[in-house]
Amino acid sequence: MSTDIPAIDPLDGLRAPQDPDCDVFLTGTVFLDIIFTGLDSAPVRGTESWARGMGSSPGGVANMATALARLGLHTSLAAAFGDDHYGEYCWDALEQGEGIDLSLSHTVRGWHSPVTVSMAYEGERTMVSHGHEAPPPPAFAPPGDPATASPRCPPRARAAIASLAPGRSEPWVATAARRRALVFADVGWDETGRWDLDGLTDLEHCQAFLPNAEEAMRYTRTDCPRAAAHALAERVPLAVVTLGAEGAYAVDATTGTTAEVPAIAVEALDPTGAGDVFVAGFVTGTLANWSLADRLAFAGLTAALSVQEFGGSLSAPGWAEIAAWWQRIRTVSGQDPAALQRYAFLQDLLPAAARPWPLRRAVPTIGFRP
Repeated sequence: MSTDIPAIDPLDGLRAPQDPDCDVFLTGTVFLDIIFTGLDSAPVRGTESWARGMGSSPGGVANMATALARLGLHTSLAAAFGDDHYGEYCWDALEQGEGIDLSLSHTVRGWHSPVTVSMAYEGERTMVSHGHEAPPPPAFAPPGDPATASPRCPPRARAAIASLAPGRSEPWVATAARRRALVFADVGWDETGRWDLDGLTDLEHCQAFLPNAEEAMRYTRTDCPRAAAHALAERVPLAVVTLGAEGAYAVDATTGTTAEVPAIAVEALDPTGAGDVFVAGFVTGTLANWSLADRLAFAGLTAALSVQEFGGSLSAPGWAEIAAWWQRIRTVSGQDPAALQRYAFLQDLLPAAARPWPLRRAVPTIGFRP
């Protein structure tokens, strides 16, 4: 990632001495991702396929943690790491390379890192993963904290990001909400096929829920993603439904505001982690008190920039990439003035000068010997 512009703090002017040191807390599984790109088609049984590109990087929850950190948010991650070379690489890449706080993370002796192989072709991806469930993490509640209802509690933070699953409740989510963190939640595919909102028990503690269109419609029994967003807004203060190539639609139940922003058309190299980057962009805009439409636009922009690079975590854009895009897009002839105006809020955030587009990103591999 390029870092040759001054550091941008999206919360500049909003911070106060009594605020928590942590902007965003999240927990989950870190994978070692190996990504193959440039495949003309899906691998064919009994044959050998050669990819024109390959990259390796921390994946899983590391995608979102990296995206948050690169946008200038103080990010704390609680995760298990294997004591193999993969785990060591992922730890160093996140802590030393991205400045993510891993003080609540731990290394598990004799546990190998989960691995995902992702193959990108025809605008889609196919993944194969392997791993074993990590032993439960050690307690990460502050010693003697009277507000602790469970030994597995998060630090005090402005926001927390949870991944909801049917029939599963994570005690730390309720604790984070009780400590006044804004909880943002996404959700995965419901393998049970029930698609029961009541089964997402932690949803009651969430400030925002960000499913994709298919998930939203199945959970609300609707046939339109916008109708699904309104139905979800009856259960959560802020419902955001991603619409893929069409962009995103959001309903703020607390104000009655709705917003829809179209996606930016790009040529995707690797879609791995784009959803995580979208959430990170939306969280950033929310904590910075931007308008709902600006938050959607920014989240969509960061996701669009990410799919043009290898990998989930290494492809997450920072402010240098955003500044370079904004400088370039205004010089491209034939731009729709209304579309450009949608991103005019960036003007007050970004430096006057930026490096030319495109920028060289981090090398997506496990590393070279010095």
